[in-house]
Amino acid sequence: MKLFYFSQDWWQLVLLALACYLVGSVNFARLISRSKNKDITTVGSGNPGTMNMSRTFGWKVGMLTFFCDAAKGGAPTLIGFFLYRNYMFAGTEMLMADFMRYFCGLFVIIGHIFPITMRFKGGKGIASTLGMFWFGLSCEWAWWSLIVLGLLLLVVLFIYCSEWGSMGSLLGVTGLSVIQMSIFFLRYVETPINAYLVCTYMFILAINLLTWIAHYQNLTRLFAGEEHHTSLKKMIKKKKA
Repeated sequence: MKLFYFSQDWWQLVLLALACYLVGSVNFARLISRSKNKDITTVGSGNPGTMNMSRTFGWKVGMLTFFCDAAKGGAPTLIGFFLYRNYMFAGTEMLMADFMRYFCGLFVIIGHIFPITMRFKGGKGIASTLGMFWFGLSCEWAWWSLIVLGLLLLVVLFIYCSEWGSMGSLLGVTGLSVIQMSIFFLRYVETPINAYLVCTYMFILAINLLTWIAHYQNLTRLFAGEEHHTSLKKMIKKKKA
């Protein structure tokens, strides 16, 4: 296992943060909608994300948007893992790959929600966050991807039955966060607390806060009984028609 000395190699984190932010700033919803001669930011709710794309163009286009955004969140997470999987922070027992997965993921989500390409007004980060956790948890053991898939199916079922798209998505993100933080807790329970481990937990919490804050208008409308319903049934029937 190689050692990573932060005092010497900090510049690598700066470059990765910048690269991940720029990747996050690429908005696939807007690109796909423009290919259909529309601007998703001026249609429906105006949010350049999966739900608005599904309502506007049908569930197939919505799923295409979801998978593109999920890959955008997942790819940098995997890259961070594989680049540093043989490294450990000097002076600690902290695996650098655990830190880097969510360091990269955090800056992708920041780029998605506050993209420089859209005057810092982007999407709400759900698809990218789910993709980040899916790829991130799959780095643990291959079968974790099945658990993540099961949780995502529960989220879809919740949205299908309740028609509360934003709440279902947020619950999914929170559930995946709890799973990953629990794994880290068990892994490092006998390891002395260090700044890198604390930062890793903070990255995951920050990602959650960003997605919940990005949905504050949806939550306000939801508690007021004015939230737009996300009817998957209507989307499927609309596409068939």
